[in-house]
Amino acid sequence: MSLMLNKLNNMRLLRAMSREFSIDVLDEMLEKVRVVTEEKRAQAQEHRQSQAQKQEKISTWLEAMQAEGISVQDLFTTAPGVCDGVKKRAPRPAKYRYTDVNGEMKTWTGQGRTPKPIAQALAGGKSLNDFLI
Repeated sequence: MSLMLNKLNNMRLLRAMSREFSIDVLDEMLEKVRVVTEEKRAQAQEHRQSQAQKQEKISTWLEAMQAEGISVQDLFTTAPGVCDGVKKRAPRPAKYRYTDVNGEMKTWTGQGRTPKPIAQALAGGKSLNDFLI
């Protein structure tokens, strides 16, 4: 809790703080606290009403689904052939062949980061056509 909230919740501290204020100032503070309290109550009531309306709609929809023979699990399953998920594309064929630092022959599709041996050769003046398969 914050220090101010701690003081407002402690009756003895509240009395000690109130000695510094006149009755008019205390009445004004009390009225402001009442206004804030009523606003908070109104917000809480609106929230409860909206939740009740939402629950009522859900209940109505569930009853309608049950009348039609549809279960909640039916909503999460798909009909065969409607959506089989994300289809992966076939891997791309390699376009370039190069020898790595260990002397092994490797291939590269031309997509993504350029392998270091090819990048070094390109910097040395060679072209990608030199590595075509």
